[in-house]
Amino acid sequence: GLRNHGNTCFMNAVVQCLSNTAPLAEALALGRYRARAEVTQRLAVLVRALWTRDYSPRLSAEFKNIVSKHSSQFRGNAQHDALEFLLWLLDRMHEDLGAASLPQQTHGSEKVGDPGVVHPATAQHPHGQSFVQSHFQAQYRSSLTCPHCLKQSNTFDPFLCISLPIPLRQTRALNVTLVLQSECWRFVRVGLAVPLLGTVAQLREMVAREGHIPPEQVILAEVSPKGFLRSLGDVEELGSVGQGAPLYAFQPPPTRPPTGCPRSLPASPGGAQPEGGQHPPPSTARSSDCLSRSTGGRILLLLCNTAGDGPSLARFGPPLLLREERSISWQQLQQSILGHLRDLLCGDLRGQGAEALFRIRLAGGSEPCPYLSPQDPRPLCHPAVDRALQQSRAGGPPHVNLTAEWDISTKERLFGSIQEEVVEDAESVGLQQRLHREQHSCTLDDCFQLYTKEEQV
Repeated sequence: GLRNHGNTCFMNAVVQCLSNTAPLAEALALGRYRARAEVTQRLAVLVRALWTRDYSPRLSAEFKNIVSKHSSQFRGNAQHDALEFLLWLLDRMHEDLGAASLPQQTHGSEKVGDPGVVHPATAQHPHGQSFVQSHFQAQYRSSLTCPHCLKQSNTFDPFLCISLPIPLRQTRALNVTLVLQSECWRFVRVGLAVPLLGTVAQLREMVAREGHIPPEQVILAEVSPKGFLRSLGDVEELGSVGQGAPLYAFQPPPTRPPTGCPRSLPASPGGAQPEGGQHPPPSTARSSDCLSRSTGGRILLLLCNTAGDGPSLARFGPPLLLREERSISWQQLQQSILGHLRDLLCGDLRGQGAEALFRIRLAGGSEPCPYLSPQDPRPLCHPAVDRALQQSRAGGPPHVNLTAEWDISTKERLFGSIQEEVVEDAESVGLQQRLHREQHSCTLDDCFQLYTKEEQV
């Protein structure tokens, strides 16, 4: 190391860099130069002492004094910029070691090489240069190609120092809970490395690969602990996705259950299977098969159950994705929802009659969300449902977001103290978190690659 004489750390850093530049260190330490100027001679003595382990603080103090003598800006003990000192020192060495002027450069007929690559000036002018020019100076070759006529224009500019950009991390860790039509994949949280400047369409492709399903079947939605639902469209940017609420990915149920098979039920928080051990088959429907917008068709309903009121509102049980006929009655819709929650029931439904156990509200709209009426013979044919379908964002099957609002007493009587579903974390969750917590590193070559990357002007 070098002793710090006041605020000379900027000077010491430059000396250490030059001392570890092999061609210059050999020339100075072995006396392979002709210079009587004090700056270069004192630098040579200091470099030789570092490599022979004969360094003493007196040598670096003498070097500082010589620098101060020849440059008033570096006098005193003030802090200075290391790059500024490096440029001054190289310029001084250029003068001390013989500043032969460069011959007239005529680049018009010269072929230098590939566009965007930095080439040493010595490749064109090996003679008539000082040591500094031969080893420290290079030149840019900038190529500009017209996208219409393809004419190329090349310019050449010498440089002594180059400021390289540092590549930043281009991804962030995002957790997505997969809710798929297979028991072993029912509620599994996976970790993904999503691009910072990507779109939801890219995220949909990544989720589809994780779940081994077609991308057009994936429904992406943010589901908050209070039951707020917001479906994501393909054109949305990924910048804020998943930051306001946990992100879920749903696969629609099969278009028609196989004959003789019991109706598929969602897994319980403990991971229990439906009665009979039947596993619903994976859906093979295309997005065009997932919904018929006529009143007699089938409709996809993404539903959350909530209990409480105002600030105490909280989601309980798993979010559900149902496929129902639009012509069903309120009672049939309620029975369908209860059928999907059957494994979670701890109370008796007998004696309930035809009364409405909860209210159903359309969720996710910017306008005040209406409630579906239990007296409506066909609540899913309400005009508000039609508007929600028309506003369903592009990407994934069209669907409607609903919230079932229970009063606390009814919820506790039928479901007890159950809260949200229990989600199993895949190994990728911890892996992506660790990778994105680590210090982002890059090589010097990565910096050059980013610097010389072709750009569209």
